[in-house]
Amino acid sequence: MWILVTVVVFWLARLLSKRFQHPVLNPLLICLVVIIPLLLVLQVPYEVYFEDNKWIHYLLEPAVVALAFPLYEQLPQIRSRWKVIVTAGLCGSVLSMITGTAIALALGADLQLAASILPKSVTTPIAMAVAEQIGGVPSLAAVMVLIAGVFGAVLGYPLFQLARISHPMAKGLSMGTVAHALGTAKAAEENYKDGAFSSLALVLCGVITAILAPVIYPILLSVFQ
Repeated sequence: MWILVTVVVFWLARLLSKRFQHPVLNPLLICLVVIIPLLLVLQVPYEVYFEDNKWIHYLLEPAVVALAFPLYEQLPQIRSRWKVIVTAGLCGSVLSMITGTAIALALGADLQLAASILPKSVTTPIAMAVAEQIGGVPSLAAVMVLIAGVFGAVLGYPLFQLARISHPMAKGLSMGTVAHALGTAKAAEENYKDGAFSSLALVLCGVITAILAPVIYPILLSVFQ
């Protein structure tokens, strides 16, 4: 039953998004706004909902692998600009880790919350593993990843228009760096090349975050405590 509800709500959300072309009408955001209250009102446990939608969950892995195809087609550009790409990924990953965690610590957040916020801009499995390693809560880290992804998917392209950023590499690397898989999906929807560079940033920033998070977190703690 719930898999049918999910598919129908997403399909209607896609139609609504295409019809009105407004950044706030992101299909994922619409699904969250509709399905979560529905589950709460009907008192349906998340475990029941997830079990009914496990087939959609299984499709996530091949969907991520499929992102490698546009990436492969951009290999000549990647080879010629690898220094720029690596530098952008490194700077973006470090800033993403520092800003969120620094703000949380400055506002008096407890250490578990701060550690859960730090890996917010990478894909969920990596974020959960990193959060657990540095003392955070994996489930809370997953929520932070979702929030970062939704904000990136909704606000990314309006900000590009406002700043007059039009180069596919600039847009793609930005989306993949700060909004992980959700940003990559939005980038691929907007432009084929954007999606290719976003998928590259998604992988690159995941690796960088996994390596540097255990180093950056203690430094931030020493500064704010």
